[in-house]
Amino acid sequence: MKVKYKVVGVMSGSSLDGLDFALVEFFKDINWHFKLIDSSTYPYSKKIYEKLKCSSSLSLKDIEKLDKFYTIYLSKRINKFLKKNNEHKIDFISSHGHTVLHQPSIGVTHQIGNLPMLAKLIDKKVICDFRSKDVKMGGEGAPLVPAGELKLFHQSDTFLNLGGFANITIKNQNKIIAYDICPVNTILNLLATKIGKPFDKNGELASEGKLIPELEKKLNSVEFFKSTPPKSLGFEWVKKNILPILESFQEVSLNDVLNTYTVFIAKQISFALKGRKTALITGGGAFNSYLMQQIKNRTSCALFIPDEKIINFKEAIIFAFLGLLRDQNKINCFASVTGAKRNHSSGNIFLP
Repeated sequence: MKVKYKVVGVMSGSSLDGLDFALVEFFKDINWHFKLIDSSTYPYSKKIYEKLKCSSSLSLKDIEKLDKFYTIYLSKRINKFLKKNNEHKIDFISSHGHTVLHQPSIGVTHQIGNLPMLAKLIDKKVICDFRSKDVKMGGEGAPLVPAGELKLFHQSDTFLNLGGFANITIKNQNKIIAYDICPVNTILNLLATKIGKPFDKNGELASEGKLIPELEKKLNSVEFFKSTPPKSLGFEWVKKNILPILESFQEVSLNDVLNTYTVFIAKQISFALKGRKTALITGGGAFNSYLMQQIKNRTSCALFIPDEKIINFKEAIIFAFLGLLRDQNKINCFASVTGAKRNHSSGNIFLP
């Protein structure tokens, strides 16, 4: 068996900020290690952004059309990244795709861009569609990153990702627990677009607002935040449970809504970090200085923020690694995390 691999990880998150690419070299002694060789983010055009933003409302027929369109789009972006790195012999592409449907309680999850044609369009082996098998086995299909966090980031036993959603991974002795905490950039970015901004840079707008106790109370009353893991979130859930609450506060200052939602995130995260000593923080929310300060104000857990490249590309790195584990038929999905019937190796393998 090889001990060194070069893999391209491709990630599109729920915050819709674009496609993340990571060319990663993995090597093993006693443990797995990685070296990030190259990385790029290709922001979505307004046209693609709008298509993806509305995707969960489409009919199944229209989702099929979007799937084909997105797969072709994805292949062009992958080919562009491969051309940029043509001096490297790449073993395969490991791609998450883009989630349009995620309702594990009724056995549904669907990531577009995971069609077999992708391998042919890029003329490379592709490993993708990491969530479907887990959902079929009764799991949440999320979070998937714990296998990568535990095997690649050895310096911590608590991992907090602040992306479209906040998710946490906790290692307690030999047991691994991981779950989604609450929406983060999915909501913060959506609110910022109401005044023509793609996001609230550094939380500046939120920092100028004031807390709305009634809004905070309504957010805290949502059943998901009282439930125990395993649990995961999708945009359909946000539309049903969070957006109606926020829309009922349309007449108040946007800065006040942003402030309240940021404080709400910080409190939910502080509950999740209770009893933890140190946590590695990644995802776009790590750059939101106001949000980070609100979290620090509410926890005694030491928050460790790594190099900027790791913050931005950790998920792409991890999906590259999940593909490697799948290629070796090793476990990349933990039952204790997702609630599936058993640990398993998830993902489809397509050849050109």
